[in-house]
Amino acid sequence: MRVNGPIIVGAGPSGLATAGCLTKQGVPYVILERANCIASLWKKRTYNRLKLHLPKQFCQLPLLPFPDDYPKYPTKKQFIEYLELYQNHFNIKPRFNECVLSARFDEASRLWQVRTAKGGGDEAKYISRWLVVAAGENAECVIPEFDGLKDFNGTISHVSEYRTGELYSGKKVLVVGCGNSGMEICLDLCEHNAFPSMVVRDSVHILPREIFGKSTFEIGVSLMQCLPLWLADMIVLFLTWLVLGSTERLGLKRPSKGPFALKKIEGKSPVLDIGALSKIRSGDIKIVPAVKRFLEHSVEFVNGQVVPIDSVIFATGYRTNVLDWLQENDMFNNQGYAEAMQTDEKRNCGLFVVGYTRRGLSGCSLDAIKVAIDISRQWIEETGNASRTFS
Repeated sequence: MRVNGPIIVGAGPSGLATAGCLTKQGVPYVILERANCIASLWKKRTYNRLKLHLPKQFCQLPLLPFPDDYPKYPTKKQFIEYLELYQNHFNIKPRFNECVLSARFDEASRLWQVRTAKGGGDEAKYISRWLVVAAGENAECVIPEFDGLKDFNGTISHVSEYRTGELYSGKKVLVVGCGNSGMEICLDLCEHNAFPSMVVRDSVHILPREIFGKSTFEIGVSLMQCLPLWLADMIVLFLTWLVLGSTERLGLKRPSKGPFALKKIEGKSPVLDIGALSKIRSGDIKIVPAVKRFLEHSVEFVNGQVVPIDSVIFATGYRTNVLDWLQENDMFNNQGYAEAMQTDEKRNCGLFVVGYTRRGLSGCSLDAIKVAIDISRQWIEETGNASRTFS
């Protein structure tokens, strides 16, 4: 199938934002999605109590804000409804159940060749001048290897399978991972009368979600607009200390780099606390060191301590799968993140990337706007079609 416009891979927020911007520009496209719905991560692999961690103005997609009656931090259900509203508003019609097997740029024809497998097992081939990679940073679950894990007799799951703590009532649960998901799941387990222990291997920044009624993220962004990054970090950490006090005595050591510097340099987001820290202080959530090995009914930590557990939940994140199918590219590092800026060379070969720079939903939106403008210009030059002005 020859596509008169770009091929977009992925119908999550990045793909939808790109499709919306291209629609505004009057550029046709085909959007391919391996799942049977849009935003499958949000719909199928997130826990029930999830809310957006940042205020809604930092999470909305281009050209369509959240409804006015939405709260400051929309729920999972509200965010999914917003994405469906976005899909309908721009009449986005993904081709569902099409898993991309390979995407290759043919130098002779200067065209992208994308091969897919459909739900019924049939294969299809799409050809286009442009390819937009928007399949997301969180395509595949990550579970590290541990000695003895196969011999553990309790339940083993990834955070993507967790919905509510009801099933864990009265159970001793080990949560491996201390990011936003790990913290929030521990809090949910406490509220359902479970006994969570959380593995903290490395240092971690824990910030209040709000400082004196103002979003901590918003404060940081405002400070970084007029101050050096190190000074903005110092001010935010001082304000955090006023609100939360010291976290190091709880076993939560802070990194040497500030929270916003760490996010910029390494892509690691700080934890925005919504109540887990008080449970750690009270002892309802226990902090434990790195895992050495799993035993039949317990876990041994690197300090030699052995603790009985009933279940383990890996809040160890996700990885992209772009390296599995995108051929002949040098825009991604070996972790699947886009390190290089969009160069003229890549623009000329029609390769564009949306949502792989670890900047969250706001980064996806900015990427989508830039990509749509670039593709629109090329599309007009090559097809002679007039496009509506982007606004």
